[in-house]
Amino acid sequence: MTEHHKSNIYFQRCGNNLNANIISLRKLLDQLEPKFTSSDKVGIKIHWGERDNISFLPADYTAEIVNWVKSMGAKPFVFDTTVLYSGGRRDAESALKTAREHGFTPQKLGCPVVIGDGSDGTDVIDIPSGYKHFPSVQVTSLIESTDAFVIFSHFKGHLLAGFGGAIKNISMGFASRAQKQRMHADVQPQLNTDKCTRCGKCAEICPQNAIEFHQYMYPNFELDKCIGCAQCIGICPQVAIKVQWNVDKTTFQERLVETAAAVWNIIHDRTLLITAAINITKECDCMSGENPRVYQDVGFWGGYNPVILDRATIDKVGEQAIEKAHSNLPWRKQFTFATQIGFVKQ
Repeated sequence: MTEHHKSNIYFQRCGNNLNANIISLRKLLDQLEPKFTSSDKVGIKIHWGERDNISFLPADYTAEIVNWVKSMGAKPFVFDTTVLYSGGRRDAESALKTAREHGFTPQKLGCPVVIGDGSDGTDVIDIPSGYKHFPSVQVTSLIESTDAFVIFSHFKGHLLAGFGGAIKNISMGFASRAQKQRMHADVQPQLNTDKCTRCGKCAEICPQNAIEFHQYMYPNFELDKCIGCAQCIGICPQVAIKVQWNVDKTTFQERLVETAAAVWNIIHDRTLLITAAINITKECDCMSGENPRVYQDVGFWGGYNPVILDRATIDKVGEQAIEKAHSNLPWRKQFTFATQIGFVKQ
């Protein structure tokens, strides 16, 4: 049964396997009001997971959304943008390779797969922000050239934000690599030598070669080179590296929300949001390997404002899931700051 919440939020409980979940997603889509018309070019923002990640949402869900968009005569494509850190999405070539490896191919999806910031990361534009941290933010140029958007988000935990949902998918997902760096600024690693086994994995993954490592010695972090991507923190098998916050922890939350709000100011009247709370893991799909689950599968949400949608998702899942994953992070700041800057009203 589909539930209709206040502020036009729709919920459909999931099934107990992939096929049942696809049926649930289809039922949700049937309830939603499209923000596009026949012949519109529709960008579907997704996350196909980092190389070797196994917790991302299978391509079957995206393919169902593509079919729904095509059934109305529109012209869909799926997209994501490149990232700061090393791995399988640092540039367009590696990102598309990872997408293929994870099943996100034009043949499977029935539409093109696009890198939003282009082959060299320069297909970006500056848009006004003017809130607290950024006078402007830099994002994919698709924001100008695309008629409408569907934001398809995977709800789960996040190493710095506490949780990732629609807000984060818009913020980090539309942001250029430069804007991603601005959001991560002042986030740096700190090593606990009592836990460190000197395996060297942190040095191997660092995209800036900011970690000096020699056998029989502890890693040396050259913080002047650090870009704050937190890959070393995520990969450490001993949990020996933690975030050293050089600013208040809420600053990252505010920067994340502010970037999303700047994007939303431009796309809100032509964008539909869908969130899946399935395979709810401690960390985001940016992390390689298998992440532990923190809550059972719940279902799918649809709506028209990312702040309201994220809040509805958390209300249904329960705050305890986020607290279990990241009790030390002020994730609620995303909602208070969004209200403060008027994001929730759009």
